[in-house]
Amino acid sequence: MDLKPQDLLVLLKVAAHPPKRWTYAALGDALSMSASESHASVKRAVAAGLAVAASRAEWSPIRPNLLEFMLHGVRYVWPAALGPAKRGVPTAFGTEPLASQLTAAPGEAPVWAHPEGKVKGPTLPPLYRTAPQAALVDPSLHRLLALLDALRIGRARERGLAAELLEAELMQPHSEAPDASR
Repeated sequence: MDLKPQDLLVLLKVAAHPPKRWTYAALGDALSMSASESHASVKRAVAAGLAVAASRAEWSPIRPNLLEFMLHGVRYVWPAALGPAKRGVPTAFGTEPLASQLTAAPGEAPVWAHPEGKVKGPTLPPLYRTAPQAALVDPSLHRLLALLDALRIGRARERGLAAELLEAELMQPHSEAPDASR
């Protein structure tokens, strides 16, 4: 069973909001996908070792595995290339948490092309087509997706900083997450 980009979007949404328990329908609504799509994403994530299922309805990301995949695999599995400048939603080093730590010339920071975007910059295809809309309503998810995009397209300095920040965000302790050893 091959992973799909939406699988990582589902994992990041859940990782951004521990220890909340998500139904597949609520997860689908939050990410503009169907309940069956979110369920299929979870099944693929469990099969790939990026999530653990305590029961049919209770599951969670395995944070160390998710971090390892994001740091060392995503840019090769789902490579990204910058496109022409358009209006959109800032990502990578164009938004927090990287924007305050790195300097970018106006119009240099990448964006996901989106009609609600207020910033112009080179376009970066989002990990999944619904990611920009989901990020607009969820700042925590936006942070994780922006850091992931910095890993996908950044130079060594941006990737290194993004890796540190991702590790800090993903590896913070979460008291009610199911134990991966079950």
